[in-house]
Order: sequence, then structure tokens, then C-alpha cells
Amino acid sequence: MKIRSEQDFWSGLMFLAAGAFFAWRATGYARGTAAHMGPGYFPFWLGILLAVLGAGIALAALSPRAAGSRIERFDWRVAGWIVGTVVLYGAALEPLGVYVSIFLLVVLGSLAGRDFDWRVAAGNGAFLAVFAYLAFIKGLGLVFPLWPFGLGR
Repeated sequence: MKIRSEQDFWSGLMFLAAGAFFAWRATGYARGTAAHMGPGYFPFWLGILLAVLGAGIALAALSPRAAGSRIERFDWRVAGWIVGTVVLYGAALEPLGVYVSIFLLVVLGSLAGRDFDWRVAAGNGAFLAVFAYLAFIKGLGLVFPLWPFGLGR
């Protein structure tokens, strides 16, 4: 058998491994039944579902009808920008607040892309900051600082 789509094959194996790991770890908890679910019921079946989905994706990549695709070379610059912006977000959330931290996360994370546009990144950052406020602070009632250095608490 020949791998026709390397991306699908390796991502399918990754899903299969992650699903098998989570299902295996969930066996340490009582599963119960569908009518009386225990703490291990949902993680176990979610792991099984992820493993089956991964196996299906990996097997489909071996099909002669699969679109041929190769895995591109790993881009360290993109990985650095993404990991760096997430670390910066975590460090900046408390002192800079939700609005500024999310805006920075989106704008600086957008620099990882090849076709960066300040207007699009700023618009996406502003939208996501407002959405996060509405969803997490207003909707779920979570308590986060909104503005830098505790202003407007």
C-alpha cells in the first residue's frame, strides 16, 4: 500500500494515538452506563470516537482516490510566532487586561502568516476582544481585568 496523502495519513495516526491514549487513561475511572454515567464515561467514549475517526482518516489516505499531498518542511518562524504570542498573552493578561491582551495576541499571531495585513489583523483583534468580553465576562460571569493595570474594574 502506498500513502497517497501524507498529511491525512500522519494526522489520522496522531488522532488515533491521542484517542487511544485518552480512552486508556479513562479506564482508571468508573464508566457506569449511558443512563448512569460515571466520571470515565465521556472521556472513554470520546477517546474511542477520536481513535476511530483517526483510523478512518489514515485509511482513507491509502486509497487510490485520495488526493496526493506531501507534508511541507516545518517552519520554525511560524511556530516561534505562534508559541511566542500565546506565552505573551498568558503573561500580559493580568497587567494589560482582556482587551489589550487579546488584541496583541491576534495582531502578533497574525505576523506568522505570509500575507499579513495590519487592517485585517486589527479588525480581527478588536472583534475577538469584544467577543471574548461578551462570551466569557458577560455570558459566563468570569472575572478578568478588562483594562491595563486594573483600570475600569
